[in-house]
Order: sequence, then structure tokens, then C-alpha cells
Amino acid sequence: MATVRDLLEPAVARLRASGSPSPRLDAELLLGSVLGVDRSAVLAHPEAPVGTGQAAALASAVARRERGEPVAYIRGVKEFYGLAFRADPRALIPRPETELLVDLAQAWVRARLTAAPRAPDAPPLVVLDVGTGSGAIAVALAVTLRRRGYGGAVHLLATDISAEALGLAVENAVGHGVADAIDFQRADLLEGLAVGPPGTVDLLVANLPYVPRADLPDLPVAASFEPAIALDGGDDGSHVIERLLRGLEHVVTPDGSALLEIGDGQLGHVRALVSERLPGWTSVAHDDLGGTPRVLELARGRRP
Repeated sequence: MATVRDLLEPAVARLRASGSPSPRLDAELLLGSVLGVDRSAVLAHPEAPVGTGQAAALASAVARRERGEPVAYIRGVKEFYGLAFRADPRALIPRPETELLVDLAQAWVRARLTAAPRAPDAPPLVVLDVGTGSGAIAVALAVTLRRRGYGGAVHLLATDISAEALGLAVENAVGHGVADAIDFQRADLLEGLAVGPPGTVDLLVANLPYVPRADLPDLPVAASFEPAIALDGGDDGSHVIERLLRGLEHVVTPDGSALLEIGDGQLGHVRALVSERLPGWTSVAHDDLGGTPRVLELARGRRP
């Protein structure tokens, strides 16, 4: 009977030959998925026997990866913010850099809730996740805030134009036990949004498509398996963001904020759009771990 080592090395070689940028990691994750264990178990037990059926399943998974399919879609899961999310072609795969958006959002909520004593009958803060996709941001926020004891003081709303993506987001919310904490709605950005009277959103977060259309063919082949609507930011990459900015001031409370993820090199252009579409608003850029401006924080007439 073949062992973990017997199967792992040929899989690494096949993926390396196919052009995978991370052949060993891919092979370890796929083998772990087939065996029903995490990657650490694969590394710790190279002599463990592997059944014929599992070997065949690995061969099939490696073949899919050779064709460029993302590992997350093959495994059906992607880790994000310390949580395991179901991943499939209905929505974009959550990226590590988007975890900064969750960090900033939960810090903003905690600061607002602890800045001054809240009346017992104070309404919950409204946090809106626009373009929720797989639901990763909203679900991670709901889980984190509930763990910290703030769950009852926040009302989360998550929207997407894609009914398929919303279905996946709901499944992820159910899987993490926070479906009761999030109101999912189908909406095209802020159009058709049922959130109450104008100006009732305290914090808006959004990771919208921001890849320039001309750059889409140059993305890694794995991106071609993801929904184009979740990547295509129009001619200059900011078309969807600009559409959101047009309606922002009518949705966000006077003392509220917005957190927008942006692409590499887009800071100056998006700031110019903010000045044009939201006169009197200020912005602060937050860098990701690589030092790239990744999230733009917006607020009316003051430094966020």
C-alpha cells in the first residue's frame, strides 16, 4: 500500500511541471483534504498508509489543479480570519489581505461601543457589508463581535447583486452559527437596499471589484475559475467603487464611516474620486502587511 510520502512527491512534481506557483503547498493541502486531515498531519506522518480510493481521489484533485483550478475550489474550503469558509465558483475566494478590512471594522465597532456609556434602549449599530460574496467579511465580523460580547449591540446587513453568492454567504453564516445575526439582501450596491430611513448605516464595509478590465487576462489562471463580476472593476478598476461613492452620503450616518478595500496603486485615483463625489469627506489609508495601501477609511468632515 502506498504511503503519504509515495503520493506526495509525485504530486509535487506534477504541479511544479504544470506551473503552479506553490506546488508543494498545493499538494500537501490536496492530500490532506483527501485524507480528511489538516496539512500538519500530512507533514507529521509521511509513512502513513493511503488507500487505493484515496490515491485515486488525489490523482483527480491534482489533475484539476494542473488545469489551473484554485485549490480552495477543489478542497471546497478556504481559511479566512481563523475560520473555515465553504468555497465554490459562486463567489470570489476570500483573500488574506481582506482580513485587514475585518480588523479595522471590528476595531471601529468596539471603539464606538466603548467610547461612552450606551443607554439600555439604544438601537444597535448598523454595519453594512456591500458585495458580501462568500460572506467572509460579515461572518467573520459576526463571529468576532459575538465572542467579544458585542453581538447584541450590532445589526449586520450583507448584500450582493448575485443570488448565487448570497446563497453561499448564507451557508457560511449557518455553518458558523451566526445566520441569526446577519440580514442578507440582494441589491446592486446601494440600489434597492432595505435598511430603513436614509442615513442609518453606522459603518459600511466593501471589498468591491477593482481589477482593471484590461488586466483580467493577465491574472493567474486560477482567477479564470472565479466569477468575473467579482473581479472586473471596469476600464480603470474603479467603476464599481465610484458607483458606491455616489450614494454613500445618503446611506451613512452623519458620524459614521466607510471602509473600502482598494487595489495596488489605486490610492491616489480613489482619493480623487472621493473628493469629487463626496466633498467635505476625509480619508485615511491603511496599509496591509506588505506595506501597500489596502483600505481607505472615509468619514464626513473629520479625520476617521
